[in-house]
Amino acid sequence: MKKLYYSILVLGFALSSCNDWLDVKPQLQKEKEEMFEKEKGFKDALIACYIKMNSANLYGKRLTMTDVEYLAQHWTTNSTNGDYLNEMKLKEFDYETTHAQSFINAAYAGLYNIIVQANVVLENVKENAAVFSSDSLRAVLEAEALAIRAFCHLDILRLFGQLPQQATQKVSLPYNEKVSHEAVPYYDFEAYVQHIVNDLNEAERLLAAYDPILKFTFEELDLQTNPKLELEDSFFAYRRFRFNYYAVKAIQARLYTYLGQQQAAYSAAMTVINAVDRTGNKALTLAGAADFNAKSYALPSECILALSNFEIGKITGSSSNSEIDRLFHSTYGLYMTESQLRNDLFAGQSMAINNRAINLWNTTSADSQGNIKPILRKYEQPTNNPSANTLATQKQVVPLIRLSEMYLIAIESSTDLTEINALYKTYMDARNVIATPFVATNDVLSEVIREYRREFFAEGQMFFTYKRLNVTNMLWKTDRTVTEKDYIVPLPKSEITSSNQNDY
Repeated sequence: MKKLYYSILVLGFALSSCNDWLDVKPQLQKEKEEMFEKEKGFKDALIACYIKMNSANLYGKRLTMTDVEYLAQHWTTNSTNGDYLNEMKLKEFDYETTHAQSFINAAYAGLYNIIVQANVVLENVKENAAVFSSDSLRAVLEAEALAIRAFCHLDILRLFGQLPQQATQKVSLPYNEKVSHEAVPYYDFEAYVQHIVNDLNEAERLLAAYDPILKFTFEELDLQTNPKLELEDSFFAYRRFRFNYYAVKAIQARLYTYLGQQQAAYSAAMTVINAVDRTGNKALTLAGAADFNAKSYALPSECILALSNFEIGKITGSSSNSEIDRLFHSTYGLYMTESQLRNDLFAGQSMAINNRAINLWNTTSADSQGNIKPILRKYEQPTNNPSANTLATQKQVVPLIRLSEMYLIAIESSTDLTEINALYKTYMDARNVIATPFVATNDVLSEVIREYRREFFAEGQMFFTYKRLNVTNMLWKTDRTVTEKDYIVPLPKSEITSSNQNDY
């Protein structure tokens, strides 16, 4: 897998001085033209998107484990650790600090850089259709590029955009659909969202016809259960780590939930939940004992979409001999207080029963004075020597969307109390917890919010959950209520011009 993701030719693009983050140009037009004269050039260009997504400035750390989690009031650190204290200024929604500006610039530039990379693929895929050996390869490659573009634009919207409902502060954002030196057009909220919808719909159409995940299982395509599986092209393997058909449906569910469009969110989520493979078994099932027994703490078996990041041990320090370098550490890094974990995060549930509490949190970890300060194990790397395939598909995993999110979306958006309780029971059974049935639909949302917090810690989803609901009282935000302005991360200063002034 490391070879698959990293032993490639990466296109070289440089940010231009005009429209700083959005306009890029090939180093040499001739090199670009030559690259797309062969299938391999398209494959390399697309894989470059996944490499960029793995960056520590994006989903390798800041958009999953740290900065966006600080915005959700997650994590504590020791007062002597100056670096972390500087980072945690984000918990105050102070976007003017040096670290906040670094985060804003890195996230904005990084996401648009991926978008431009996807646009390069899309710009050439139809013009050079003759170079492909099959329609299926061309269609899947195009669909992945469209889905990547939509996914990154959605996270730009969730981070930098206005509240999705009842916004009094309006924000326009650029939706980039081509490689050009011209200024990228800005769109109001509704128009921007429609572009995301269009990209996802087209990706869905292409993948519905050609994605091998509709013919084979995720496990088969991960080469875990059937290493002799014959594919039309090796590029069709590892669909869990690519923008596959179910991933597109899951992104749609996430988008419509964010927009408050409950019926559309429900439909997309249930498509994933009810999906079956060619044997008639569920295409995806909620993770349980098998993942935990294998010490696969990122729960890869229920990942609909994930990154395989061979540098995750280096990023988190979990493969380092130095305790000081560890991201999650009771003395030197990020942790939870025992009270936060037991009395807040898992309030109302026995931590001796819930398998997430038992396996994903080290509840005996202590600082240098012996004080218990639990740390997260989700990205912990093995100390033994697993096979390269096991390491890539089971251990070095950064979840982007998991099946548990689809269950929570369906539970929240369903209007049938009987169905809600059936889904909730299945969801809680996977946690080894007896579900207490809801007696009214009005009781559902508060529990869903608690489960988002428990389930997606260090996956970068809680701030966006608070934002879509315009929550004014965040758990662990004790100094004041949260305002609409707090939820709108400002654009990089260099990107703000007289023509795109937003209501910050």
